[in-house]
Amino acid sequence: MSHLQTHSGEESPQATEPLTRTPSNSGSNTTTANGNGQKPAGPRLPQAIAHRGYKAAFPENSMGAFQGAVDVGAHAIETDLHLTKDGVVVLVHDPSLKRCFGIDKKVSECDWDYLSTLRTIREPQQSIPRLQDLLEYLGQPGLESVWVLLDIKIDDDPDVLLSTTIKTIESVSTTRAWNERVVLGCWNENYINVAKSYFPSYRFAYIGFSLPYASRFLSEAHSNVDFNLMQHMLVGPIGARFISKIRKAQRKLYIWTVNEERWMEWGIRKGVDGVITDDPKLFLEVCERWSEKEKEQVGSGSNRGGELKNVKMHVNAFMLQILAVMFIWVYWPRLATKGKRKQDKEGPTTLV
Repeated sequence: MSHLQTHSGEESPQATEPLTRTPSNSGSNTTTANGNGQKPAGPRLPQAIAHRGYKAAFPENSMGAFQGAVDVGAHAIETDLHLTKDGVVVLVHDPSLKRCFGIDKKVSECDWDYLSTLRTIREPQQSIPRLQDLLEYLGQPGLESVWVLLDIKIDDDPDVLLSTTIKTIESVSTTRAWNERVVLGCWNENYINVAKSYFPSYRFAYIGFSLPYASRFLSEAHSNVDFNLMQHMLVGPIGARFISKIRKAQRKLYIWTVNEERWMEWGIRKGVDGVITDDPKLFLEVCERWSEKEKEQVGSGSNRGGELKNVKMHVNAFMLQILAVMFIWVYWPRLATKGKRKQDKEGPTTLV
């Protein structure tokens, strides 16, 4: 079946030409687990990781977006986990339903029966999927190579969310083990430590934008933790040194959220393992062009115009780095303590 057709036989939006996923032009740059689970024969281009599914063409975090991503050849799907009032793991980015569904309520305040009736504001209207729905779709024969990067949001109690998540995963059958297809992404060390207790055979990814904080996961104690970092924080000499440290530690590096072709090419030049993008079709097209042309001819900055373009890119990245540092300074004390276990003298473990 062509990557450009849905499983119902309908052509997906914006799809015009087939995009192949062969070992010669896609996959991971390292030999560790995840991705397609195979050792590369040589250098490979980054994998296409669909940010909340094929967000450029469909409502985010919908089955349409997930299936659309697979149809255009994405290697992986990135999505977000929240917990309903009655304990169902759903795939929604925001804790609130306001932005995507126009309902001024929190996901945690609603039962699944109610949430299942909602439809997205954006066309074509879609319903909220459960994690179970996505896994059942990916459990179909022929989709074994597609993997999932789960963003564990910090709005829910990590013990409750993660214990429910592992039960959900284990309830769905697959011909290829889920621990080879699912990566748990967490925003701080507390959540990673809790996740390890429920997912001992899985790999994890630190999600963030603070390189000093990320450096703690380079230790041997976190040997099963890879990196899912804001792309602009890796631009410049400090970012280059951190990428070298990741390579030396033999970890994977995914970057988010990359939607401009010039930054996609940057990710290819840097040899990252995966590019998280709203438009996996565009990224795969960039990869195809990169494979067909000499690298010196694709965004290399070999002429004056290219040099000017690269200077502008670095200036924009530097401005975003400043904003990220300001965010860290204001919000990091709260973010870093989310999910921390605290032993209550008069009762069981609680979370702060």
